[in-house]
Amino acid sequence: GITTFNALRYSGARAGDVVAILGIGGLGHLGVQYARKMGFVTVAIARGQDKAPLAKQLGAHHYIDSAAQNVAEALLALGGARVILATATSGKAMSAALGGLGLNGKLVMVGVSEEPVEVPITQFIMGRHSVQGWPSGTAADSQETLAFSALSGVKPMIEEYPLSRAAEAYERMMSGKARFRVVLRPGA
Repeated sequence: GITTFNALRYSGARAGDVVAILGIGGLGHLGVQYARKMGFVTVAIARGQDKAPLAKQLGAHHYIDSAAQNVAEALLALGGARVILATATSGKAMSAALGGLGLNGKLVMVGVSEEPVEVPITQFIMGRHSVQGWPSGTAADSQETLAFSALSGVKPMIEEYPLSRAAEAYERMMSGKARFRVVLRPGA
């Protein structure tokens, strides 16, 4: 959670601002919760209507199905995003969302994409937009993340496995089927 927590708290967004979380997987499911608890108008963006109930359960005020809607237009209809936290690993998805930034909007990337992200230069200049990467945090940031999470009720969605089933747990995680984190329990 430290990566998404830090990216959001240092993003410049303030309570009441529209903040979009692009992708609701391992990083994004925490990002949606943190954004809601920080007082942002929280928008979850993912592919398919099947993810809408999860987005709402996590605290999203709005859900955008990127397979059925133009993400940029949908964000602009909400007033434009102050921040888009890109947890997805798709440069194409990031590029499609950029047009939804509001004035002084910022794309904060925490998901690593091998694909390039196309930036509309004129729109970026006229909208005073920016792009930022965010790697993680320090030990002190970890403590603050845990404290905020405990006070606000942010919890990761995990699948627990006994240490004796570590290989199975690893395979499930690497296949992308785990929802959303895999935790090994020694002695279980």
